[in-house]
Amino acid sequence: MATEYVMPLAAMCQITKLVQKASKYGQFSEPEVESFLKSIVNLSPNNPSDVYEDSSALKSGYRTLVEQLTPAGDKDVEMVKYVGSLMQLERALANNSQALDELARRLKDVERQLQHFDVCDNTIIAVFADIYSEVLSPLGQKIQIFGKPELLKQPGIQQKIRALLLAGIRSAVLWRQLGGKRRQFFFGKKKIIAEAQSRI
Repeated sequence: MATEYVMPLAAMCQITKLVQKASKYGQFSEPEVESFLKSIVNLSPNNPSDVYEDSSALKSGYRTLVEQLTPAGDKDVEMVKYVGSLMQLERALANNSQALDELARRLKDVERQLQHFDVCDNTIIAVFADIYSEVLSPLGQKIQIFGKPELLKQPGIQQKIRALLLAGIRSAVLWRQLGGKRRQFFFGKKKIIAEAQSRI
């Protein structure tokens, strides 16, 4: 389907909302984030929609996407910056075969660990955070996180934010694989809005 790329775009919107909740309020609701963390290791889906186990987790993302693209919508400049940064970092990853190989190797290790731990377990979140910090973050400009300094100093919050950013990169990869391009925001905005509205 030509507009399948709207789904990972909505996922990126929702993931960055979750980053904002963690960085500003210290909130990390496992039911909200579980589907997105699971998407990180769901690398060979039969259908794109299989990447996200919980379709209801995407609904907020579709609503947010519509708000950002409609003229009268409630704009969130910070969130748009995050999504743009994730897309830039994904492009840097796609052009770096060494980083891609290392990412694949590490995600295979995570798959083994998930036989013993839940995806929201602190052990797995710490591993996801390390993958983001060591494999992805060095590839491009660091993503600046806005939030409460006292929260952002806490190692547990830092790890949760990095794990979410890794999930955001997973969605950025899928977005591009499904034909997502930046120019669609300028020339295909109506199509994106219509598709997102049909999925709310």
